Amino acid sequence: MAAAALCFRRFALSVSCFLLAVPLLMAQDPSNLSLEHYAKTCPNVEHVVRTEMECAVRDEPRNAALMLRLHFHDCFVQGCDGSVLLDDTATLIGEKQAEQNVNSLKGFELVDKIKEKLEAECPGTVSCADLLAIAARDATVLVGGPYWDVPVGRLDSKEASLDLANKDIPTPQQGLITLISKFWEKGLDATDMVALVGSHTIGFARCANFRDRIYGDFEMTSKSNPASATYLSKLKEICPLDGGDDNISAMDSYTSSTFDNAYFETLIKGEGLLNSDQEMWSSIAGYSTADTVNKYWADPALFFKQFSDSMVKMGNITNPAGGEVRKSCRFVNT
Repeated sequence: MAAAALCFRRFALSVSCFLLAVPLLMAQDPSNLSLEHYAKTCPNVEHVVRTEMECAVRDEPRNAALMLRLHFHDCFVQGCDGSVLLDDTATLIGEKQAEQNVNSLKGFELVDKIKEKLEAECPGTVSCADLLAIAARDATVLVGGPYWDVPVGRLDSKEASLDLANKDIPTPQQGLITLISKFWEKGLDATDMVALVGSHTIGFARCANFRDRIYGDFEMTSKSNPASATYLSKLKEICPLDGGDDNISAMDSYTSSTFDNAYFETLIKGEGLLNSDQEMWSSIAGYSTADTVNKYWADPALFFKQFSDSMVKMGNITNPAGGEVRKSCRFVNT
């Protein structure tokens, strides 16, 4: 037993070193972005976006999570370039039909509305990629989360990649090492990953994405918490073994309308709705990530600070050269 324990500690420590020693391969030069980019050309850009987001979140609080998710899925494919917003055309295949986007990625009409207001205020000036970055920040603040300054100056891509969307966007069924690798490829380390996943505190998931989890190892990971059995029963009512793929459940069963650190308590209790999230706490490889989960649960201010930093870092992921400022976020300019 002692030898086995020693082997585990060595393995966990080696994984921990891997998670922490991650190069920022994809982080673009922050000098390409600026807080002053629109100071002269569209000084009211943040006011316009904030006003529309306030109305949208007041009418439907879930709009906050939708904007955050759009920004994440945008940045993870070709960088933060607005490619996720492009519709399919006769000459372009967009990313909306990707496995992790189809039937679940929403909020496009809200983006259209904000873009329309921006075009009226300052035509042909503010990119859709910047719109998403600002809206994601405002969405977070409007449901109780932290504020951060958003550097801007991104351009919109003229193409999308369905193949990259299927390859690069993390899936709910993937294990910890695979997830770490996907973040690593974008210049984000394990600390960034745990912080960004914390946004699931306001997220919802489709039954199709958590069925395997609740009929799999959910009972095992949550066995130390007697109340989990009741929660699991409710989840199975929402998501039966057969059918109901589009039924949804909040990922945070405690404070799903408030951006806070409660989701980390969910993971500590073994109640993570998605396998990919629970892996950060329960995986044998999660020596480092479990410690980070503990720290964020114990210190909300630490979580908020790291989430803000990681959102800026994610927003700096490079995008392709030769971009434009689209007039409509759904189509390239003609």
